[in-house]
Amino acid sequence: MNTLEIKGLTKHYRGFALDGVDLVLPQGCILGLIGENGAGKSTTIKLILNMIRAEEGSVRIFGKENVASMPSVLENVGVVLDEVGFPGCLNTAQIGKIMEDTYRNWEEETYQGYLKQLSVPEKKPFRDFSKGNKMKLGIAVALSHQAKLLILDEPTSGLDPVVRDQVVDILGNFTREESHAVLISSHIVSDLERICDYIAFLHQGKLMLCEEKDVLLEEYGLAHCTAEQLAELPKEAVKGSKSSPYGAEALVRKSLLREERERQGLQISPVTIEELFVYMVKNADQGRKD
Repeated sequence: MNTLEIKGLTKHYRGFALDGVDLVLPQGCILGLIGENGAGKSTTIKLILNMIRAEEGSVRIFGKENVASMPSVLENVGVVLDEVGFPGCLNTAQIGKIMEDTYRNWEEETYQGYLKQLSVPEKKPFRDFSKGNKMKLGIAVALSHQAKLLILDEPTSGLDPVVRDQVVDILGNFTREESHAVLISSHIVSDLERICDYIAFLHQGKLMLCEEKDVLLEEYGLAHCTAEQLAELPKEAVKGSKSSPYGAEALVRKSLLREERERQGLQISPVTIEELFVYMVKNADQGRKD
């Protein structure tokens, strides 16, 4: 069963359009939404949560249309947006009391456990929190009302590497429960590469791909060759390239290069998700210029 299904999601603003996005998030999985600032990640999340209305397309959460069912659906969704918004005068205990009145399944003991685990200040008012501590409080709240789906917009932004590592571990533990799932957006690609089962690339409002992470890492690689060898490679196999006086490097689909790889003796090294994204974006931008 799929926790989240998005079909043809479209939204236009002046100078920007989210253009027919399709995404599927199965139960028990983490989907990483990768894109540069302004790519449409936050717009997609706001459309999922019905904070803004789509012009076209549909969103189903737990099999229910989000527009009609959002109040009941939100009981089972933990949300952390890029700007965590709690009243500035409240401390963590007071925020916990409000959440207890908000969610039927609020677990105060779980909340206190995450506050301690993430070293969130308990006495300070929220207005005096650093950005990192605000984000940690948002994560603690999202995880403390028996949510089955977490939707997190840049949750590791502003966190130091040690705390980012803690958050990554927490999310990994969350999806050990088969009925749980996570949609997480970030421009810190290394975090997503560690924990995600599926990766989606957004660029300028368009979905470039959505695939299992392991399939991407198996299918794509970096070919190291001369400029002459690069020119002979099948165009459909090359998804981006760069050249220098010392040679050329190309992002390639290995399944389309089996014969060429043997004939030319190409050296193909593994690619990271970040390299894959950068090459594909540059290739897409170059294609528009051409």
